[in-house]
Amino acid sequence: MSIDMEIDKIFGRIQLVETFADYRVEVVDAFPDLRVKKVDASTEEAGLWHIVDAFPDFRIQIVSVFGDFRIQWVDSFPGID
Repeated sequence: MSIDMEIDKIFGRIQLVETFADYRVEVVDAFPDLRVKKVDASTEEAGLWHIVDAFPDFRIQIVSVFGDFRIQWVDSFPGID
């Protein structure tokens, strides 16, 4: 992680944006800071993201380099490594 934050607090309604993001995130295949599972309803568990188009809890921008932290999309076992 490149900035001091508690990434386990980033969950719930997530909007993927191109600008004005709360966090810039790199998507990786191995060694993530957070394993993320996309879900169909808002949640309060680390690593469970409900992707929305409006009224998000957090706005996330997907970047190739220099992200605030790294995630890996998963189908099971979401959360902190």
